[in-house]
Amino acid sequence: MSLLQSVAREYAYVSSVGRVFFRMRHVKPDSPVTFVDIIEELAREKPDNIALLYLDRTVSYRVLDEGANRYAHWALSQGVMRGDAVALLMENRPEYVMAWLGLLKAGAVAALINTNLRGQPLAHSIGVANAKHAIVGGELAQTYAEAEPLLDVKPVPWVTGGAGANLDAALAAAPPGAVDKAARAGVTAKDKALYIYTSGTTGLPKAANVTHLRMLFMMYGFAGGLNTNEHDRMYNTLPLYHSAGGICALGAVLTVGGACIIRRKFSASEFWDDCFRYRATMFQYIGELCRYLLNAPAHEHERDHKIRVITGNGLRPEIWPQFQRRFAIPKIIEFYGATEGNVSMLNFDGTVGAVGRIPHYMRSVMTTRVVRFDIENEMPVRGADGLCRECPPGEAGEAAGKITQEPGKTFDGYTKASDTQKKVLHDVFEKGDAWFRTGDLMRTDEHGYFYFVDRIGDTFRWKGENVSTNEVAEALHVIPGVKEANVYGVTVPGQDGRAGMAALHVGKDFDIASLAAQLAGNLPSYARPVFLRLQPELEITGTFKLRKVELVNEGFDPAKVADPLFVLDQVGARYLPLDAARYAAIVTGQVKL
Repeated sequence: MSLLQSVAREYAYVSSVGRVFFRMRHVKPDSPVTFVDIIEELAREKPDNIALLYLDRTVSYRVLDEGANRYAHWALSQGVMRGDAVALLMENRPEYVMAWLGLLKAGAVAALINTNLRGQPLAHSIGVANAKHAIVGGELAQTYAEAEPLLDVKPVPWVTGGAGANLDAALAAAPPGAVDKAARAGVTAKDKALYIYTSGTTGLPKAANVTHLRMLFMMYGFAGGLNTNEHDRMYNTLPLYHSAGGICALGAVLTVGGACIIRRKFSASEFWDDCFRYRATMFQYIGELCRYLLNAPAHEHERDHKIRVITGNGLRPEIWPQFQRRFAIPKIIEFYGATEGNVSMLNFDGTVGAVGRIPHYMRSVMTTRVVRFDIENEMPVRGADGLCRECPPGEAGEAAGKITQEPGKTFDGYTKASDTQKKVLHDVFEKGDAWFRTGDLMRTDEHGYFYFVDRIGDTFRWKGENVSTNEVAEALHVIPGVKEANVYGVTVPGQDGRAGMAALHVGKDFDIASLAAQLAGNLPSYARPVFLRLQPELEITGTFKLRKVELVNEGFDPAKVADPLFVLDQVGARYLPLDAARYAAIVTGQVKL
């Protein structure tokens, strides 16, 4: 790296961090100023600025604030008090923002329920919040009704925008005028504002406590990192019940008087039409969203737009340069963070593949470290003194963040104490310290860049070697015809470890006859998938995460799996159809894998 490149790298980092810290300067745990106060001030000072765009609607800051006031007055009329939880089950639209903003005006806590949940997981999410009332979008009224009998304590359901919409009349009767601040008297930034749930890919969702402080840190962090102003428009296709779409994307513009363009759900075919139509200047992505756009046919507006910067997480290095070139994206700011955790960072200069950076001169301020990790036992490695060891550059380990009482470094945990304790690691680098476990394997380089390797549990051992599902997926994604790949490990009777398996969504130009040879040039023998499963499409969660648990459980038994299955023939170095006879030979040990 040349001196000029080094200077540019440090300038990008220092200037960006400086903006973030400047915007956060008034955010203190004991401060009574919350996001509610920011919106109320903007409604007074910039009432006609557009806050939200949705379909053919434009919602000004004045209208946003008035809508939130109606929800607050309604909540107070129902006896909702400071600290009470109200469940919010509604698909993306302006009323979603008005609803949780209004609940915060009333001093309540909004539980943002995943709209993809059904039955027991839905009832569980509402139940762990101990919600007294539930705001339900009319489009999900039947879904709620089906889950309601599973609730031990049933909140009062209030439906809006559909048949039996008993909330609409109540809101229409509620005044749009200012809410007496006595309703939230005593509320400070360290109090709970929201419950946001984990994805539930490895069990029932957990409700993470999100304080006003954490919410403002996320909002200002993105506002500073993206250098937003009131002329910016954020295009947001991500679900509002999650922190990426519901806090980061919103807050990046709504803290400065800018606008957020809300879409009900992501559409690859209409994405660039929307960016062009609404004159978006930025958008927030999830890695799979970027892959969908790349797989889509060319679009007339894919380079004809006003996008100046995009931000998100999960943009894999194998498609990053291609994505940036094809869609003429001037700047990409990848980030890393968890809703409930104290580990967050941004890749301000756009270094391909990096999820963030902590240079040596910021290590005392940003206390995220990569801890040496035992893949097989899924626990950090400890020395003779009982303490953990930090990984040197290039070595993968678990990323962890030191827990202190400093703003931004606390761990507020979940509604269940047992869930909280599972995420805390004690006596890490000194006796008595405590660190938040991210559950993610990362590595760093000599410049302090962090690179995501895999989720703990996704990395598995085969043939005595560690296999990263992400690295295998990257190798598969560059194969012609492979549109999507979901890699995981499956148990094989009589074999140690787990054999690699890949569920693939492929196009017409996919050639399975040459796949083994192509992978041989990019992956060591132990990392090449032993089994393949071809699916018409890959299942994802509402936050665009690939579902693996069901695939792992189904394994490679053709009697249980209707999709075409293949197994790697080690002798012929090719993939063969996996039928009942070949399956029987594998599980009885007649075939060597």
